Amino acid sequence: MAAREAGRGARRRLTRPLAAAALAALALLGGAAAGAPSQGQAPDPRLRALLKAAIEASDSFSDRFEAEVWLMDMSQRLAPFVPDPRERLDLLRLVHREATRAGLPPELVLAVIEVESRFDRFAISEAGAQGLMQVMPFWLEEIGHPEDNLFDPRTNLRLGCTILRYYLDLERGDLVRALARYNGSLGRRTYPDRVLGALSTRWFRQ
Repeated sequence: MAAREAGRGARRRLTRPLAAAALAALALLGGAAAGAPSQGQAPDPRLRALLKAAIEASDSFSDRFEAEVWLMDMSQRLAPFVPDPRERLDLLRLVHREATRAGLPPELVLAVIEVESRFDRFAISEAGAQGLMQVMPFWLEEIGHPEDNLFDPRTNLRLGCTILRYYLDLERGDLVRALARYNGSLGRRTYPDRVLGALSTRWFRQ
């Protein structure tokens, strides 16, 4: 895990839409998991509080009309990863709801999932991260929900989106640095460029 921050160079800021050209995807490196603290460090208490509030939220989510248009569009793009149409639409509804709840563009979340797990809800990394957005299991203990299941898409997406939103706010909208924090590789461009590459080539909004 990189411990030093990158020099102050040109920053990519989170804007809408997120269809700006990104660098081509680079070779996959074994990255760390979402929200994992650096070795020897305790979990961030502010992030712990946000995750606890997110997982215990009892509010419901309703699809807006424009989301249905989005679902049809994104369903075609997701087909190479998730062949079953019903499973595809169920997953896209969850992504749209959880991304919107966290104040993230759903397309960005789809790009993160593509890079992290290629939409395999049962994916496990070498570091032990689990599920679609590769969330570390220790967070369930930290927020008092050890019985929850990170292979459940809704749980995984809620925590993953909350973590990414937290890092985006921490980095004041700098998407490159927020993505690097999410991956545990602050100071390196490889992971952010892979996500931005997926975003610009597959998940951009027309």
